[in-house]
Amino acid sequence: MSDKFDLIVIGGGSGGIAHARRAAEYGANVAVIEYGPLGGTCVNVGCVPKKVMWYTAGHRQHAAHAGDYGFDMSIGGHDWGKVKERRDAYVSRLNGIYERNLGNSGAKYITGAASFVDPHTLAVGGEHYTADRIVIATGGRPSIPDIPGAELGITSDGFFELEERPQRVLVVGSGYIAVELAGVFNGLGSDVQLVVRKDRILRNFDVMLSELLMEAICKHGVALDVGVIPASVEKTDEGLVLYSEDGRSFGPFDAVLWAIGRTPNTEGLALDKAGVDIGDDGFIPTDIYQKTNVEHIFALGDVTGRAALTPVAIAAGRRLADRLYGGMEGRHLDYDLIPTVIFSHPPIGTVGLTESQARAEYGDDIKIYTSAFVPMYYALGEDKQRSMMKLITAGEEERIVGCHIIGDGADEMLQGFAVAIRMGATKQDFDDTVAIHPTNAEELVTMR
Repeated sequence: MSDKFDLIVIGGGSGGIAHARRAAEYGANVAVIEYGPLGGTCVNVGCVPKKVMWYTAGHRQHAAHAGDYGFDMSIGGHDWGKVKERRDAYVSRLNGIYERNLGNSGAKYITGAASFVDPHTLAVGGEHYTADRIVIATGGRPSIPDIPGAELGITSDGFFELEERPQRVLVVGSGYIAVELAGVFNGLGSDVQLVVRKDRILRNFDVMLSELLMEAICKHGVALDVGVIPASVEKTDEGLVLYSEDGRSFGPFDAVLWAIGRTPNTEGLALDKAGVDIGDDGFIPTDIYQKTNVEHIFALGDVTGRAALTPVAIAAGRRLADRLYGGMEGRHLDYDLIPTVIFSHPPIGTVGLTESQARAEYGDDIKIYTSAFVPMYYALGEDKQRSMMKLITAGEEERIVGCHIIGDGADEMLQGFAVAIRMGATKQDFDDTVAIHPTNAEELVTMR
């Protein structure tokens, strides 16, 4: 096959492959360059293996409630290594599926690290490849703080390399990854401490979600400390100790996990040789059509710093291919009303504006509906885990502009409601929908 292509995609993650396959289906001559396993963060060290571990911890929690329903059972030991082996095998199968699907679509798969030679040419392992258009979809990696001893900790990537579960764990961070992995460790029996820089976890989410999740994780044994700015990590005979800037110390621990954000994978691309602008934070700015400042070079997914979610990268990639190769003029991803789920314990589902965002945008022209309840699942036992829901409406017609759910089933129920909200559903539309009883989801259509 020629080393001249219509399109070269740098990055074989979910977004890059989605774009490449869609473009190839339209007849474009496409190549994908990737130096690591196909599937990117999501398949290898993100959503997929994380969800396996969330299920793993969930089984232990469900077993703890079995006695409420008359079962005489005890929870025995857990074989972390066996789960890791099966999880890794599953991921490996997915890598193979990604490669086969890429080949079946007619795209060429080139292994290696790419760097620009000029605006139309890329170097990979001593070979040069040219293309009319180039898409950068190189994703990101976990950030590590610039403090003494930081290398003693692990990141979410390192979490998936663990051969056995550490008993004493410190998780540093307040976002998705921090609360999810803290929940997995805690659910499987580790002693977990979670430290955050500000005053609460999930600061970019609705306060209701943050407050109830803090209540839930602390109730189930996670120690939470706020206002902690890491200064150093030290290895002692008893384990790892974290020191904060205000003089506090935390530990000793068997593992320290950094979950403090993501860094874009732009180093090594030689973007300057292509004339591509890059932000001070390392992310590549794009317009609504995923275009960089260079007419024929595009970027999508986590490397752009916008809504770092796998389905977002996939949607952006497919829409870009629709526009460039499918004749759909103006086709692009609308980054508003993107639903997302946090696989914490309990899970969270959210779409649209938070209450504070809605007040900033609409002032007093909003109305808030909430529901707090204990799901029927907990009716027969002593552990009464609450669920909460919030609908935020705007204007006289009470169009729903925000929906926030925390509790069992939030991860599955949000998808359908997100469709309705994107279509412009009002509170009256929800009220006019017959409830499904008894379910948690019915609370969203029975709020007063």
